[in-house]
Amino acid sequence: MNSIFKKDLYRYYGSEGEPFLKKVFRPLEIKYISVLRKANACKFLPLKLFYMLSLLHLSHKTHIQIPARTNIGEGFYIGHLGRVIIHPDAKLGKNINIGTGVTIGMQNRGVKKGTPVIGDNCWIGTNAVIVGNVKIGSDVLVAPLAYVNFDVPDHSIVIGNPGKIIPRQNATADYVCNRV
Repeated sequence: MNSIFKKDLYRYYGSEGEPFLKKVFRPLEIKYISVLRKANACKFLPLKLFYMLSLLHLSHKTHIQIPARTNIGEGFYIGHLGRVIIHPDAKLGKNINIGTGVTIGMQNRGVKKGTPVIGDNCWIGTNAVIVGNVKIGSDVLVAPLAYVNFDVPDHSIVIGNPGKIIPRQNATADYVCNRV
């Protein structure tokens, strides 16, 4: 757990590491990720319960709703404090950037019934919505306010509602920094 959280911190601060004042007055989004990682990794039931209650408390404080059982790769980055909702069955790769207002959720019926699988090195912009049993490839930039309920290939940009795919090599260059 500790090494995964260190990789999350690397995404925020780079090779310089977390400054002392930031460590003392850690931003709430980083506190949330820390407790999320601890709750996810803990096997000792009383301690896990403590982390789950702490996560619930932070969820009310931050409006971030990511259950502890959500499968999230290393290098997770929440850009700003504010509403973020991720379904517990969603799978996120490594080096994922999430903006404010993002929803990654389940579709309850139809052909795409299920939850998303998101590849590595993806940037998901403010108020983007990704729903259904869809696969988002690696190196994908989902633009702010985009609605995605379809598969997206690697090296793409998704814009608009309904979403439109624009193929682009290095789609997340300069968006996803300090990759692990």
